[in-house]
Amino acid sequence: MKLLSDRETQLRAARFLLVGGTSFIVQVAVMKVASDVIGLVTNVAFSLSFGCSTLTHYVLNRFWALPSARVDTWRQAKEYLGTAAISWVINLAVFRLCLDLMGLQKMWATAVAVPPSTIVVFLILNYRVFRAKPVP
Repeated sequence: MKLLSDRETQLRAARFLLVGGTSFIVQVAVMKVASDVIGLVTNVAFSLSFGCSTLTHYVLNRFWALPSARVDTWRQAKEYLGTAAISWVINLAVFRLCLDLMGLQKMWATAVAVPPSTIVVFLILNYRVFRAKPVP
């Protein structure tokens, strides 16, 4: 795949995947506590866990995995939130599909919901939101 052929993009992708793994652990842990310990309604627990995961994801990507040459920080943050909204829609749709149609348990449905948006989110974040070099 030509988009991932240069060394810098490969390193950014590897760091992005590490950040994703960390964010996933945060999401599963919060989902477990919110759902099983606190007893929140499933969609609320999922959305809370997604929000905590997204905050972790933003901070780690912004300052480590996908360092950016952009100086328009507020616009960048808004673009990130738009990307997170896209990710949330994909994640919630897959989560509900797994829960309602496939009969998976909440934790498995949460796990399966994460990967489908990963490539889309990486491409948007790497080439737009946190691009390495300014657009000429």
